[in-house]
Amino acid sequence: MRMKDKVVLVTGGAAGIGRATALRFAEEGAQVVICDVNEAVGQEVVKQFGEGAAFYKVNVTSREDVQKWINAVLAKFGRIDVIVNNAGVLRDGQLVKVKEGQLVRQLSEPDFDLVISINLKGVFNCAQAVAPVMIKQGGGVILNASSIVGLDGNFGQTNYVATKFGVIGMTKVWARELGKYNIRVNAVAPGFISTEMVTAMPEKILDGMKSHTPLGRLGDPRDIANAYLFLASDEASFITGEVLRVDGGIVVGT
Repeated sequence: MRMKDKVVLVTGGAAGIGRATALRFAEEGAQVVICDVNEAVGQEVVKQFGEGAAFYKVNVTSREDVQKWINAVLAKFGRIDVIVNNAGVLRDGQLVKVKEGQLVRQLSEPDFDLVISINLKGVFNCAQAVAPVMIKQGGGVILNASSIVGLDGNFGQTNYVATKFGVIGMTKVWARELGKYNIRVNAVAPGFISTEMVTAMPEKILDGMKSHTPLGRLGDPRDIANAYLFLASDEASFITGEVLRVDGGIVVGT
């Protein structure tokens, strides 16, 4: 019960790593509050997190949506101890694709903008909304979802890599700015994790992921949830501004 009576927010908490993270915190006694754009799934999933857990439909790209959410959580629970900025999307594509000397395809501007707005601006919006609350109450923990591709790069993911690299930068800035208020800020960089999105990929792709991971398997969403739990707990009370790789030892591209 390391998080007993703590109020923990998880964005993108209706599926995948977000859902596993919310469940893990609930198991440790937290009052879990999740948000997602998928209201039907979110309302169903939140039932797994125990009495007092709450779901809100929130678009993290909207500053108004985010502020309304934070205000509602404060009205209901009175404080916010941890936020896990997990919400994110993929829209992969090569910068340019050339065939026989001719440009045949390129990463579209709408796909670039969408990923930036959710994965990067969404993290910014949520952190900026919650920081004043944590300052006023005397402390808190902000945890951000990066990725190993934010550290190593990856083919066909200009937009996604840019966001995950940017999240690392914001994490380090906020750790410096907010430390004096007893707010710790860290990031987690998952490797290949067996979420619904990943396991739907062709078997050949999955085999490639496993073969490039020294531990020989995909990670489980709970592996990432455990990393978030550790970083949120008092056991990590002197850790801030760090990026924790949870990747089975992989180096992307090798």
